[in-house]
Amino acid sequence: MKHRYLPLTESDKNAMLESIGVSSIDELFSDIPEKVRFAGEYNIKPAKSETALMKELAQMAAKNADLKMNSSFIGAGVYDHYIPVIVDHVLSRSEFYTAYTPYQPEISQGELQAIFEFQTMICELTGMEVANSSMYDGGTALAEAAMLSAGHTRRKKVLISSAVHPEYKDVVKSYAKGQYIDVVEVPHKDGVTDLEALKDMASEEIAAVIVQYPNFFGGIESMKEIEAIAHENKSLFVVSSNPLALGALTPPGKFGADIVTGDAQPFGIPTAFGGPHCGYFAVSGKLMRKVPGRLVGQTKDDQGRRGFVLTLQAREQHIRRDKATSNICSNQALNALAASVAMTALGKKGVREMAVANIQKAHYAKKTFKENGFEIAFEGPTFNEFVVKLNKPVKEVNQKLLEKGIIGGYDLGRDDSNLEKHMLVAITELRTKEEIDTFVKEMGDINA
Repeated sequence: MKHRYLPLTESDKNAMLESIGVSSIDELFSDIPEKVRFAGEYNIKPAKSETALMKELAQMAAKNADLKMNSSFIGAGVYDHYIPVIVDHVLSRSEFYTAYTPYQPEISQGELQAIFEFQTMICELTGMEVANSSMYDGGTALAEAAMLSAGHTRRKKVLISSAVHPEYKDVVKSYAKGQYIDVVEVPHKDGVTDLEALKDMASEEIAAVIVQYPNFFGGIESMKEIEAIAHENKSLFVVSSNPLALGALTPPGKFGADIVTGDAQPFGIPTAFGGPHCGYFAVSGKLMRKVPGRLVGQTKDDQGRRGFVLTLQAREQHIRRDKATSNICSNQALNALAASVAMTALGKKGVREMAVANIQKAHYAKKTFKENGFEIAFEGPTFNEFVVKLNKPVKEVNQKLLEKGIIGGYDLGRDDSNLEKHMLVAITELRTKEEIDTFVKEMGDINA
């Protein structure tokens, strides 16, 4: 048998053709004119047997710089964190792994409860009142928050900090273009949102003020001051937040945030070449009926037993799409389950310990860089990322680091010409003191 997933013999094919009354597979396409059919040979390799193909793919995969054999110091939205073994065990169960949309609650209680638990944990982390069943990723979640803000306030302009993840900003702008909403960037100063500039730009025509916490450079924003500026003009205060950081930082809900979004990737979801992800979306009670996507609620059946159902979904999301505030009708159920299992396995104490470990190890790395003559670009409190100034292009430094078995940080010059030769370094709880010391030493040798 050559093909694992196409186990048909020639006699099987002939039997099927005979059953439907045709003599060949070509006859099935007889209604398509000859002149529009492709008559040549595709420019692809000849088919191989399964064993030969698996060997070739394994050889190709071995060329990748994976995180098992290399120390990783790159973050920028995708992080190398500890994943409890139980995560894969639960995900691999067929009732979760192959589950589809839980439209029929009477046969989907397990899936619905798993989503409900995810929503509950997100609310606890963010300090918000309601969370949905998940979004595609952190970028689309933030864009949905911007669109909700415009619809709720009936205003056509949003302010977004330039210290927000550049890819997230691009997604917000893409969404906004179709809704004729202006997206204006607020400059950053010393690695955090420039509060004076924000005050000058704030007005009664602003639908939302959007910041990231911790921001793209790892800095901790002045949440209390930003909230006051946003709400002074009755704009919504929207925060994109790393959920792991909220294990140690004061949650946005405590600062009066109206919408909190982010990506649950730090909990139980591997880096996997940058995806797939699991966005989360949480709101205050006043916005409960405007939440995009799916929402699972808890109820009781006619015998008083606890049950779970999809609830509070606007019909416009499905049938009157031109009137909808959002056209998202799906979620990342499997990845949301991974995040839920990881958070459950860690527990409240474990999540906090993990977050604190990130802070402590990043602080140690920052101190070590300084002691070795490096300049840290932005001073101030950070979570697990910070910016290091280099003498050479980041791309060149990273290529040499890779030869040493080290995956270097993110090249900020890709997004901002003013940040050429600036590396965004991420330190997670998985990085050991020895790995950090080796990283700094190799960086010093290369950067000299």
